[in-house]
Amino acid sequence: MRIAILDNDDDEFALIESILRPLGHDCRSFIRGSALQRELLRETFDLVVLDWHLPDTTGPDVARWARMTLKDRVPILLKAQGHEEEYIVDGLAAGADDIIVSPIRAGELAARVRALIRRAYAEEPDDQTWGRYHFLPARQLLEMDGAPVVLTQKQFNLALLLFRNMGRVLSRRYLLESVWGISSATDTEQVSRSLDTHISRVRTALRLRPETGYRLAAIYGQGYCFEAVSADASSLA
Repeated sequence: MRIAILDNDDDEFALIESILRPLGHDCRSFIRGSALQRELLRETFDLVVLDWHLPDTTGPDVARWARMTLKDRVPILLKAQGHEEEYIVDGLAAGADDIIVSPIRAGELAARVRALIRRAYAEEPDDQTWGRYHFLPARQLLEMDGAPVVLTQKQFNLALLLFRNMGRVLSRRYLLESVWGISSATDTEQVSRSLDTHISRVRTALRLRPETGYRLAAIYGQGYCFEAVSADASSLA
């Protein structure tokens, strides 16, 4: 999972990262709320951790902005400075999904992050079906209308990622990290064209068109969004 951490204390970020990275999470640090807001408008994160007091804003203000601005409801964990009821009430009212009180304790942070991810992204069964599409991840097999679809491993993984995140805008970097395992900026630029080729081949192989009930669209400046469309929308398209 990609986790954004907004905290102006380097030691605090290092502590949070040291707890979450061993759990398999990729952590990105931000010092100012404005920087995180800009990134959230173009990048995809699976969870956000917000400190309460920041140089240019507050954690609750960023949470409130996220709920009003972002299409996707990314889980938010807000760090409070004490157990006072006002922190809990204000934080949850601003849109945070959970509150953790400083100083951070490793076991508690890990447990709260696991709980938030479990609620937001329920564990997927081994075999999954969306309409005419039946995925069998253990066998790297996709069937469409009962017939197998020939895909490379990356095309299969890309297709499954899109279906599992239907309706969610996924940034190019998120897709490249999730399917290709690429995180460096240099490698991302080199493989970016390959992503577009794979998207095109998946769209063609699975016949992902509005007239068949699905739309796989490029979102300018961000990435791609895969969504189901209604019969009325399909006829208009």
